[in-house]
Amino acid sequence: MKARMLWVLAITAAIAVASPAQISIYIGTPPPPIPYVVPPPPPAPAYIWTEGYWAPQGNHYRWVRGAWVRPPYGDAEWDHPHWDHYDKGWKFHKGHWNHGHGNANGHYKDHDHGNGHGNGHDH
Repeated sequence: MKARMLWVLAITAAIAVASPAQISIYIGTPPPPIPYVVPPPPPAPAYIWTEGYWAPQGNHYRWVRGAWVRPPYGDAEWDHPHWDHYDKGWKFHKGHWNHGHGNANGHYKDHDHGNGHGNGHDH
């Protein structure tokens, strides 16, 4: 009986570890407008500018400044953080690197989400 209980606990733990939880944050009011920022000169030719964005903080927003970043690999494209509007409110999508289409120095992938906001994305 004890051996069976340990086996069940081991299987349950393995399933729990293999199943990452996904948490979505929705905020009822839209994010503030994205301020226009002129980036400073890049530190080196291979760097790309990652625009600033409004990050969720509790039930409101905080500004995260843009930065020059070196792509992690040759054909990297930066998919910027943005907000989309759903029935529950505004949902934040983190920025991330994607494999590009042959660009040797990486570049910024613009999905035209309304300057960081998902205007018109009513899901």
